[in-house]
Amino acid sequence: MAVRSRFKMFSDPVHGFISVPKGLILDLVETPEVQRLRRIRQLGLGHMVFPNAAHNRFGHALGAMALMADALQHLSEKGTPISKKEAEAAMVTALLHDVGHGPFSHTLEHVFFKDFHHEQMSRALMSDLNIRFSGKLQRALEIFDDRYERPFFHQLIASQLDMDRLDYLRRDSFFTGVAEGVVGVERIIKTMRVHPLAGGEDARLMVERKGQYAVENYLIARRLMYWQVYLHKTVIASDFILKSVIAYARLKEIKPISPALAFFLKRELNSESVSDPFVRQQFCALDDTDVEFSIKQWMYAEDDILADIAERFVHRRLVRVHFSEKPYTPIQLEAIQERIIEWLMREKQLLRNEAENLLPFYFEYQSVLVKGYGKVTDTIQVVDRNDQVVELSAIADNVIVRALAEPHEKWYLAFPKEVGLEDVV
Repeated sequence: MAVRSRFKMFSDPVHGFISVPKGLILDLVETPEVQRLRRIRQLGLGHMVFPNAAHNRFGHALGAMALMADALQHLSEKGTPISKKEAEAAMVTALLHDVGHGPFSHTLEHVFFKDFHHEQMSRALMSDLNIRFSGKLQRALEIFDDRYERPFFHQLIASQLDMDRLDYLRRDSFFTGVAEGVVGVERIIKTMRVHPLAGGEDARLMVERKGQYAVENYLIARRLMYWQVYLHKTVIASDFILKSVIAYARLKEIKPISPALAFFLKRELNSESVSDPFVRQQFCALDDTDVEFSIKQWMYAEDDILADIAERFVHRRLVRVHFSEKPYTPIQLEAIQERIIEWLMREKQLLRNEAENLLPFYFEYQSVLVKGYGKVTDTIQVVDRNDQVVELSAIADNVIVRALAEPHEKWYLAFPKEVGLEDVV
């Protein structure tokens, strides 16, 4: 008699083979909500800089789930009781934590909804799935909401050392080829423990002293990945052009357009709109391909401005991004904007008021902030063999790690390369 496997195997270049248990978890993997993540790029527009960084949210969801399974196994082996139902719920939470991401991940998160974060959509879609699966996701929802009676489960999916971050740092480092982002994930997971071991209401997720250096390296790698990958100047330039073409198309009600994208451009939605089942249905019909299809059509629009911005995005003829360690003065900004307005008037044959109205689609001035390690609000606790607990930065040998507690802010200008602002910036 043939032996039937209890798992389905997925080949993953980052973690090797990932075993997905048959039953509830595999059934969830096969839902349209999760399969849609195959059509959402993990790094948004990161492929504009790193050619192979076209990996998707589906791989990340499986990776986070796989790391959750590993972490639960190690915590259980160290003496923390974890039931099969709890393990299943935690793996479900890891699998579905990012199911609410929209096209290009974070890039358009606030374009389709005001005052919105993707976690709100993830929570709503998990609730829908809970109804469809006859309440089998109830414990997973409690873990996601941090309402479960054993809070260390929530820490495994939402904390300084959660499975989400451990997977995306390793995955993004792999696909971008940025070696500075390599993290000792196995070492960190194997040195995790729950303290007290019983894992009650007062128990928290901690790292054993022997895992201290792996965690320090992880914090440094995360900071480096932000400046080298997530906030790379060309990624910011691509983000700006994408948001500009979407904003202009919304303003002009341009066609042709993907029906799924048209639904969101014709409406002013906010975080409360997520409660509408029809909005969620339309959201699940929207992915990267809808946006890319529409922008490719707009390259041939009669509207010269839309055609120009769309062509810049499709053919990677991006704007220039210039970083500064300190904010620009109002006088400097006024001079820069005046130069861009004059260029628009000359290049596009526009009147002054027309050029001024178009300025937001060709110029951006913003700041970016990389938050430091939250040693006050979201600490990493280290526990030694004598069960003595201390906060990581208090024992870190590396002065860099202690410095990571401070946030780092930079300011940037985005403007067409043709303007020529070298003498101003």
